[in-house]
Amino acid sequence: MSGERPRVIAVMGPTAVGKTGLVLQLAKDLGGEIVNADSMQIYRFMDIGTAKPTAAERAAVAHHLLDIVDPDQDFDASLYSQLAREAIKNLVAEGKVAIVVGGTGLYLKALLHGLFPAAHADQTIRQRLRREGEKYGGAKLYKRLKQIDPSTAGKLHPNDLFRIIRALEVWECTGQPISVLQKEHGFRESPYLTLKIGLRLPRSELYKRINRRVENMLELGLLTEVRELLSRGYGPHLKSMQALGYRHMVQHLINGMKIAEAVRTMKRDTRHYAKRQMTWFGGDQEIEWFHPQETEEISRLAREFIGGLKDSNG
Repeated sequence: MSGERPRVIAVMGPTAVGKTGLVLQLAKDLGGEIVNADSMQIYRFMDIGTAKPTAAERAAVAHHLLDIVDPDQDFDASLYSQLAREAIKNLVAEGKVAIVVGGTGLYLKALLHGLFPAAHADQTIRQRLRREGEKYGGAKLYKRLKQIDPSTAGKLHPNDLFRIIRALEVWECTGQPISVLQKEHGFRESPYLTLKIGLRLPRSELYKRINRRVENMLELGLLTEVRELLSRGYGPHLKSMQALGYRHMVQHLINGMKIAEAVRTMKRDTRHYAKRQMTWFGGDQEIEWFHPQETEEISRLAREFIGGLKDSNG
């Protein structure tokens, strides 16, 4: 029996680029199952705005790590990595190919390379910082982070209260900026042999797809989905409800923004997010880049990669 590390295929790229269609086909071709690496698709009741695979798609190919927490539950990259590695371990034991897919760069990094061993979560500090954020607004916490760790602050959106609080928590627990700890760790841990497949499109084409996707989400009932989330008691200040689409519909439902303006800003912010995703993935030299329609080339590469596993195991 080979002592080789398990082989995993990871498909990544910006939102709306066409990852879902590709991985469904790959999974069918390779006899594999899909492991979600999208930080929003983990939430129950949030289907339309997260572009979650449909019931038919999930019936066709088994998916893992979808609908695993409620919108008001804490969840982070460390917990994701733990659950995803368990799912992959089970698939490997069953002789199935694990195909990881998503656009959340930090989740993929945590899974494929590990997270730095930061201080354990300190709930007392975290709750105090949360209360401070609620009382004075996130801008004050972001300003503090810029002073103690400008490198991390520069990578975060000023409204990303969850990660701002996490960075401040690490600073208070360790006395060191989270960026320094990450640099020392270097993310060198690699539990898998990984084929990284990246999907990309010309920017104009991607932006058209994003705009169409937003319009399609509205047609499918995104507004109703957000209204139902609010009625369940999931408030607009939750991390999950601050996500793309959800916060925009909240602006309309609660703050009185005209729906046309909410849709316009949702499209704009989604395009900006896609640009940030491409910047993140662009720094990974291991990614093999393809146009989403190059399915034959991708399938051939995947078969060769998985073929190495079959050869080594006889």
